[in-house]
Amino acid sequence: MHCDDVKRVLYFFLDGSLGDAKMQHIEIHLGDCPDCIIRVTIQRRLRGFIRKRLAPLQAPDTLRVRVVQSLRTTP
Repeated sequence: MHCDDVKRVLYFFLDGSLGDAKMQHIEIHLGDCPDCIIRVTIQRRLRGFIRKRLAPLQAPDTLRVRVVQSLRTTP
């Protein structure tokens, strides 16, 4: 595995959505490549920052009531 390969699948790797074999190949590459370790670390920190800053939004109660009522009256 090369750095370009890791770059192409980085977001899938971070999501854990690659197969076990590919995840293992990336982990091995990361053990030998400080540049890719930095890249992965930055992306993990960025994702964590965004998750903390973007609190889950909820619709106002009045809107939820209207939507539920609309769904009940729709044939």
